[in-house]
Amino acid sequence: MALTLGRKPGEKLYIVDEDGKEIEIEVVKTDAKLDNYLRLRVNAPKEYKIIRGELR
Repeated sequence: MALTLGRKPGEKLYIVDEDGKEIEIEVVKTDAKLDNYLRLRVNAPKEYKIIRGELR
């Protein structure tokens, strides 16, 4: 399943598993000079690993 959406700084989205545990993703900053640059904040329960794509 894939979801593509636009978000502005301060807006969030949530991923919720069947047990009700949430991963919160918030757009923290965009850079007007760099059209493809975005900074995100990810909050997740400790049992979830958060790994950057380039490290996989």
